[in-house]
Amino acid sequence: MARLPKRSLDLRLARLPRKPKVHELVLNGYNWRKVLEEYLFKGKEPLINSLISGLGHPLIHLGYAYELSSRELAMETLCMVSVSYNYLHKYLDDTSYTKPSANPSKSPLELLCRLQKDSRFNNLFTNPGPSKIETVFQDNEDLLLEYWNAWQISNPTEDFRASQIAATALLVATHKSHGAAYDFFLCHTLTSSHAVRILLPLFPSKYHIPLVRQWWLLTLTVYIAQLRPEIVLSSISDYDLAGKDWKSVDKKAVEGEHALDAHYIKALRAMKVGKETWGDEEGFWLKAAVKFAEGFERWGGFRVRQEA
Repeated sequence: MARLPKRSLDLRLARLPRKPKVHELVLNGYNWRKVLEEYLFKGKEPLINSLISGLGHPLIHLGYAYELSSRELAMETLCMVSVSYNYLHKYLDDTSYTKPSANPSKSPLELLCRLQKDSRFNNLFTNPGPSKIETVFQDNEDLLLEYWNAWQISNPTEDFRASQIAATALLVATHKSHGAAYDFFLCHTLTSSHAVRILLPLFPSKYHIPLVRQWWLLTLTVYIAQLRPEIVLSSISDYDLAGKDWKSVDKKAVEGEHALDAHYIKALRAMKVGKETWGDEEGFWLKAAVKFAEGFERWGGFRVRQEA
């Protein structure tokens, strides 16, 4: 494991909520929400702008902390975002990275499909994995930011709905065939989108669009790091439910052979909450959930040979 430069290490340790800060939980009558607000939102470069560090785990855990009203999860999340705080914050803190796009789109899914066909990203690396994320930023920052800035958010509610559809499609519609592994890392784009869904109504309005754009930056980098698999939407829209419904999904989740796989459960729950949030007249959420629930056998995305 490479050693951190002393300055970098000092900065990260300075942000770590040590015992005196945990003490504040007691001093604030165990009001963990107040403690989170103090450390997430304050300062010139607030921790809130680095929630996607660590493959989005701080964001995911923070969502669950609020959703479950868990003091323990909240404090764990504060520690997690503190120690994983890294260069990603600058894309939100420094407005110079946000620029008008020459080819904007209101659809994140359209942009992902465009990215999949963009030959400029070919042959960046041969094997997928989150370790490639830093390489994407180091060697292809301009190309990455071209897509990051291309998503035009003009109707926050409808645009966020589109992002949740895109997150679901990234996991389910990139699955190659029955028996093939589902991409473990693309799953994080879905569960982090679920976290954004939980947090948006609870955070100050000025952080709403930056939080969604954080998710978009994470999604783009993970998609590139996972070698940009093709998104085949017809694999969801044409899926035959064979009479299965949400009760079937629930039963598969809690009683099926993968009931102890936390990521499997979290992905299915995110899709169900998507349906509860946005409705499902066209059956997208149900078809995606049933397809995933019935077709899941194992996780992949670690090496090319595991994709088959």
